[in-house]
Amino acid sequence: MFKGRHFEQSVIILCVRWYLTYGLSLRDLKEMMAERGISVDHSTIHRWVVHFSPLLADRFTRRKRAVSGRWHADETYIKVRGQWTYLYRAIDSSGDTVEFWLSEHRDLSAAKRFFRKAYARHGRPERIVIDGSQTNREAIISCDTVSRLQDPSRRRLEPVRVRQSQYLNNRIEQDHRRIKRRVRPMLGFKSFRSAVATLSGVEMIHMLRKHQLQDAHAASLSIAKQFETLVTTI
Repeated sequence: MFKGRHFEQSVIILCVRWYLTYGLSLRDLKEMMAERGISVDHSTIHRWVVHFSPLLADRFTRRKRAVSGRWHADETYIKVRGQWTYLYRAIDSSGDTVEFWLSEHRDLSAAKRFFRKAYARHGRPERIVIDGSQTNREAIISCDTVSRLQDPSRRRLEPVRVRQSQYLNNRIEQDHRRIKRRVRPMLGFKSFRSAVATLSGVEMIHMLRKHQLQDAHAASLSIAKQFETLVTTI
């Protein structure tokens, strides 16, 4: 994983974790490393983040705690190359992150891709709360219909209940703020690929903060300790 890298693993992982966790710019990290006698360019740190974030996020996904069957789903805006893109997100009734997906478009096709991804990883929920978006409602109904038809058990499955309420969906609006707060100092992404990679790391840290890593809640592990366990299992 780290073979052939000019810098030690500990330096790389520290930079990646700090960047994903705190409101730091790449140049902030460059200065902080310089104070520790380590000369590293901000572009190098950026490459580390883009390369290692998806790898760590994949490792986290395999060890993620199960979510409940009651979800809140919504999308928020993220700027990429000076243009707005759409980050689809869902949390459960306890506030744990269910799924996320970045799309260049906000339409029925994008919504379907998001809900298919969520269903594939977490199964069919009992209920999904959304705002007044008819597009999201159509996407949920369509994905759920296909999921029930393809169910191998051939049992009669009840459709997912869809509830549209702006007030009840304040829960996920509040959860968006954590992500937006971290993304804001990044001053926009220069490419869609780097946005997808970096956001996977930001969302992972957000889930570590919620102790969604298996056994992390019972052990009351810090973000740093949880991050360390992911690194050692890569």
